[in-house]
Amino acid sequence: MAGGSALGSALGAQDAELLTVAEDVCRRARKAGADDADVLIGAGTEFSVTVRKQEVENIVEASSRALGLRVIKDGRVAVSYSSDFTPDALARFVEEAVERAEISDVDEAAGLPDEGYGQVDPASLDLFDPDIEDMDGDRAIDLARRCEQAAFDHDPRITNSGGASYGYNTGSRVLVNTRGFAGASRGSGCSISVEVMADDAEGKKRNDYWYTADRFFRNLESPEEVGRKAAERAVRKIGAGKVPTREVPVVWDPMVSRTLVGLLARAASGELLYRRSTFLLDLEGQPIASRLLNIVDDPLMPGKLGSRSFDGEGLISVRNELFREGTFVRFLLDTYTARKTDRRSTHSAVRGVGGTPSVGTSNLIMLPGPSTPEEIIASVDDGLYLTELLGFGDNITTGDFSRGAGGLWIEHGKLTYPVTEINVSGNLKDMMRDLEMVGNDLDFRSATVAPTLKMAKLMISGL
Repeated sequence: MAGGSALGSALGAQDAELLTVAEDVCRRARKAGADDADVLIGAGTEFSVTVRKQEVENIVEASSRALGLRVIKDGRVAVSYSSDFTPDALARFVEEAVERAEISDVDEAAGLPDEGYGQVDPASLDLFDPDIEDMDGDRAIDLARRCEQAAFDHDPRITNSGGASYGYNTGSRVLVNTRGFAGASRGSGCSISVEVMADDAEGKKRNDYWYTADRFFRNLESPEEVGRKAAERAVRKIGAGKVPTREVPVVWDPMVSRTLVGLLARAASGELLYRRSTFLLDLEGQPIASRLLNIVDDPLMPGKLGSRSFDGEGLISVRNELFREGTFVRFLLDTYTARKTDRRSTHSAVRGVGGTPSVGTSNLIMLPGPSTPEEIIASVDDGLYLTELLGFGDNITTGDFSRGAGGLWIEHGKLTYPVTEINVSGNLKDMMRDLEMVGNDLDFRSATVAPTLKMAKLMISGL
């Protein structure tokens, strides 16, 4: 693992130490009889403070360090997890992992990748804010209090709070395997959030929230802006009621349109491909949606929350297209699902320290269109502006979609009154074809993002 040694010389002292531990565990695994092994170490710190009605309710400050080991022997796999890094404990840990592999079932598709290893320079991805840990407790409490107070100040009908929070986390990930790969990266993240309640005339509580999140503190919205938006969203629900059942155009707010994009990415997972349980089966290369539908998974965007140097198996990060102008381009695959389907990995593995790699996304993005949100709303004479989805009613095998929902009714191109206790339903194939307008309002407050969308029709079930 000479590559690991070279990498270690370029890392900080803590990350170089983690790299040394990972390399040592890999060597121990080979010595204990494993054909192959990989080690993932995660180490980090987190801090958060929550206030409710201006009183400090909770402060959390913690650090963690854990190691996940995957060993392969004769086509058999075992995965183990430990937070004890002492030499004697690691020696026993490795031996027990190899012993478990020896008695597990053979799986010919399991094992490390054969090719594609590499790491994008973490510095080029801008993953870490070196100043984020300078936040002291008093300043963090002040941010949370300002956020909550801004919500109360915005409208007298805001009478209660579920709490306002500021938090940050920093962490390192090190991955080493017996094929010669050694990778390390360090990242950060921070957020401000608040949930508030408004009193309805009928005594009902109407609650909503808002948040801002980024890798860099300087890119966050101000706490006052977060509080104001949360208040606006709660107050606009006052007086909400049902509407008659009918089929109407639906405009999706970006906070819910990203749910739709996540469902499409789930349908494009290699796991569902090899299980033959996705409505996208046998549709690669076919135009199945509106030409306005463009979805990519891009881990190479500097500073974004889902960016990464390498995937969960040590394969170098690459950008993948899922949909291009309505054509379904490809399924996302890790090594296991690639072998199960006689394909090649798309470098789309994700992995937690305590588990095995699986198919996942990085920065999952529906690309913006030419329309402003105002233009999209103005194009609807009678329809729903969808702001909330509730429950689970999705069938990825058939594409059937059904969710509890809430939002605002659109009349003659204007947002008019709030609606609640309704259900929206359709089929994802039809919904993709019925995409009529796409907004230009991408907002990277999460790793999955989408703009405002308009669909020609969905069934709204209410009265």
